[in-house]
Amino acid sequence: MLSLHTNAAALSTTAAVGSNQKALSTSMTRLGTGYRINSAMDDAAGLQIATRLEAQTRGMSVAMRNTQNGISMMQVAEGAFEEVTNILMRMKDLATESATASATDDDRTAMQSEFDALGSELANIIGNTSFGGEKLFGAVGGPDGKLSEALTFQIGATSDETMEVDASTALTGLDTSLAAISSFYDATTPTTAGTEIATATAANTMIDTISDALDDVGELRSQLGAASNRLDHVYNNLSNMSTNTTEARSRIMDVDYASETANMTSKQLLMQASTSMLKQSSSMSQLVLSLMQ
Repeated sequence: MLSLHTNAAALSTTAAVGSNQKALSTSMTRLGTGYRINSAMDDAAGLQIATRLEAQTRGMSVAMRNTQNGISMMQVAEGAFEEVTNILMRMKDLATESATASATDDDRTAMQSEFDALGSELANIIGNTSFGGEKLFGAVGGPDGKLSEALTFQIGATSDETMEVDASTALTGLDTSLAAISSFYDATTPTTAGTEIATATAANTMIDTISDALDDVGELRSQLGAASNRLDHVYNNLSNMSTNTTEARSRIMDVDYASETANMTSKQLLMQASTSMLKQSSSMSQLVLSLMQ
């Protein structure tokens, strides 16, 4: 129907222009930001899922750092106990040497001097080994360190994902064993030489005492090693989950440039066609006038 009051073609074309302009603007925004979802209007459900995935991913990233820091702390402690083992082995050598009948009193005096120095170093290692400025074992006769109580590591993005390491009992047993070996393993270092290997009889007894202490060190090192191994497996699992969760979020949030570029090109062509037809629709009114001539 030809009408001067209503140009149906122009109205339809105007609506098409508006629709195409909105779609083109959306495509350009996505291509400009790199995200398919730039507001909740784009995909409300997708945004909710992506936000939840991002929270999980970020939590796992922090948990991965936690596991690495935990392993580092365990390695510091294990390294200290490795040196304690070396010292105890040397002290056992001295005790074994002093226990034999061929050793003289002068020999035993020299051995006792070294034995006392090693006892002082044991106290230094136990009292001063630290991680991040905090002592791990605690000073002899002083405040307790980190490993003197159960440790809880946060190893995941949720409150339930924790790991407890309790080496306090083994550490207490080792502290008692070391105190029985040398009088120089004390908060206050004696001023006179010890008597632990000053005689053959005492030295012979000390051999078994040191052997028991070595067993205690081995038990504690095995606990720390097992905890470190578990944290390493936790890290590997978190890395796998984080990778796949990030990929899942990417499929929801990130724009597919190939698809969106093709879509933008299509909308640009439609905009050009719609604009051209809007211009042509004005000629409909001229047809009405031509009928009246």
